[in-house]
Amino acid sequence: MNQVLDVAAIKKDFPVLSQTTHGKRLVYLDSAASSQHPRAVLDAMDDYYETTHANVHRGVYALAEEADRRYEAARVTVGRFIGAPEPAQEVLFTKNATEAVNLVASTWGRANLHPGDAVLLTDMEHHANLVPWLMLAEERGLELRWIGIDDDYRLDLSQLDRLLDGVKLVACTTMSNVLGTITPFAEIAAAAHAAGAVVLADAAQSVPHLPTDVNSLGCDFLAFSAHKMLGPTGIGVLWGRGELLEAMPPFLGGGGMIRDVRHDGFTTNVLPWKFEAGTPPIAEAVGFGAAVRYLEGIGLDDIGRHEVALVSYALDTLHHRFGDELRIFGPQGTDGRGGVLSLALGDVHPHDLAQVLDQSGVCVRAGHHCAKPLMRRLGVPATARASFYLYNDEADVDALADALAEARTLFA
Repeated sequence: MNQVLDVAAIKKDFPVLSQTTHGKRLVYLDSAASSQHPRAVLDAMDDYYETTHANVHRGVYALAEEADRRYEAARVTVGRFIGAPEPAQEVLFTKNATEAVNLVASTWGRANLHPGDAVLLTDMEHHANLVPWLMLAEERGLELRWIGIDDDYRLDLSQLDRLLDGVKLVACTTMSNVLGTITPFAEIAAAAHAAGAVVLADAAQSVPHLPTDVNSLGCDFLAFSAHKMLGPTGIGVLWGRGELLEAMPPFLGGGGMIRDVRHDGFTTNVLPWKFEAGTPPIAEAVGFGAAVRYLEGIGLDDIGRHEVALVSYALDTLHHRFGDELRIFGPQGTDGRGGVLSLALGDVHPHDLAQVLDQSGVCVRAGHHCAKPLMRRLGVPATARASFYLYNDEADVDALADALAEARTLFA
């Protein structure tokens, strides 16, 4: 494996990675669920709380104005990171990607989808991009359609034109959190627009790892979370095209999202504050901005190349050591594949496997990964999932392989 990143130096930026667990060095392989935080993010949030904390969009004193500046600067930083044409207006801070999708379903969906209208989803979707549409379908009498997957764990687009006929909305992941499959999102979006549909991207798994440009993707809405890209929990983003956001009704009511309130009604604030009711996650936004700056300092192109090389090494290593005894769900090569490996070792239950790996200091996720329809398609109730990021290296893959070998011996 050619060294793309100086992982040894990067690891030193992450305090949590210096600790041990069960007497072993910590090998963190669960970044698809939530990534770790570099010192730069922790310091930015500490500095905000120690020097600048005040509510935003409220006060005219110097402290409040500085808090407001940092909060809005973070919005622009995050927006530029995804190529937003008007980041100061089109980037909405939400609680997470899940809330961002729910915002679209509750506002754009209720305003534009009517009984008999069709929404197109895929078998790869996380529950965050399934359940809001299932709820709305039940409420409104919508038709849900599905893009399936083929035997190489990629989306089967052979019937795309038929599936798009009459569809009003396409909601699709850009990268599967279970399979690591990077979807041909731009192709789907172009076909969807040609069919007259609006397109939403669940980009929670791709934005942390790959360069993202909303115009190149061709999406109308894009949702992602800070905590999967070195930032804090409790904050995410919905980016939307300005004309769509302007036409949508508000999501939550309260302070901050109004321009005027009367006994007989109210008028909404301008974008983006129309969709940000109440006190927002100010320190988290500051941390989010710091996370983006850290990632930009490393370089998303280099992060992507590093993860491709690491996945290639992992696939070769695991196939060599375990053969058919270890099933890996996802594309077998690195083309169109991210740094996620969902595993099944013989008939060992994924939760048992994860507990045994933990004794070796190796942290993996076990479960259905909020993708139960996909689990049914795979024919398993759950998998053990290892996911890589910029702070992982070959030694972490070797530790995973050694821990799996110990588990094989234990359960033999």
